[in-house]
Amino acid sequence: MLYAGLDLSRKRLEFRLLDQEGATVEAGAAPPDADGLRGLAERVRRYGQPVEAAIESMTGARFVHDQLELHGWQVEIADAARVKGFAPLACKTDRIDAWVLAELSRLELVPAIWLPDPQVRAARERARFRLHLARQRAGLKQRVHAILMTHGTPCPVSDLFGRRGRELLARLELPEPWQTSVATSLRLLDQLEAEIADSESELQRLGADHPYLPLLLSVPGIGWVLGYTIAAEIGEISRFPSPPKLVSYSGLCPRVYQSGDRDRRGPLTKTGPKYLRWALVEATTHACKHPAYRDRYQRTKQRLGKQRGPKVAQIELARDLATAIWHMLTRNQPFAPASAPAPLAA
Repeated sequence: MLYAGLDLSRKRLEFRLLDQEGATVEAGAAPPDADGLRGLAERVRRYGQPVEAAIESMTGARFVHDQLELHGWQVEIADAARVKGFAPLACKTDRIDAWVLAELSRLELVPAIWLPDPQVRAARERARFRLHLARQRAGLKQRVHAILMTHGTPCPVSDLFGRRGRELLARLELPEPWQTSVATSLRLLDQLEAEIADSESELQRLGADHPYLPLLLSVPGIGWVLGYTIAAEIGEISRFPSPPKLVSYSGLCPRVYQSGDRDRRGPLTKTGPKYLRWALVEATTHACKHPAYRDRYQRTKQRLGKQRGPKVAQIELARDLATAIWHMLTRNQPFAPASAPAPLAA
């Protein structure tokens, strides 16, 4: 058995091969494209031994994983933060990183992450791209508002980009180049609206067959866009043995600093997919008005004051929603408040 450590950068893949005793068999670099990875696999095949490899989680790591597994390698993607905890280095280079990953693979200490299947990856990309388009739309709207404020033009309508707002913008006369900027922004907004509508139609069509979506739609504050995003980011609920595991995966838990008798809580860890965290926090906007959560949300706000109260109460509610979602998806039952005959969310 050979053990490979792979360190990926934009233009090269550094690798190191170790035998079972830890001696270096070969070290070098290869292009991180399909041809380069095929050449690397053929280069290692001459040793006539199976290969176990490890590569840090980063952009492009899954492509390397998929390509090398097609050539018979067994590849694990390691959590970069946990690898750094295992092997803090005074001198850090790509070659040393590859050697560290090879050693972790040889010692069976790779902190491997869960890899979604191609179907889950595709669902995540659809939901994330729709969010990307929505953020671009919001940015363009903010720019138009900023141009109007710069030139002292009031906005007497509630929706500047609705029918009355468009009529106001059509009558507007601004000096160049701001007039052109507004006109171009409006054209781009129309294109983005069409793309977002098409994206949402696709999400709604594909989400109709998702087993988690009908359950998630019963949660207060979750519509079908947030429901599809949460379902795609969770993947398989069975990989979380308890609700705290799902909450921790979402990155909504505070950091913990312990030393002797000291036990201090810090800011949120913000580990895991940021899109899952965004969806849960976004759902609290409406969930805070639901009878199951309203009183506790208001108590937290009042206890911590106007500055910290709303933020802390929102995060606390997002954790409660994650806990409720774990119970719902695990039991395959819709949302029910704690006072319901069959309680699912405490």
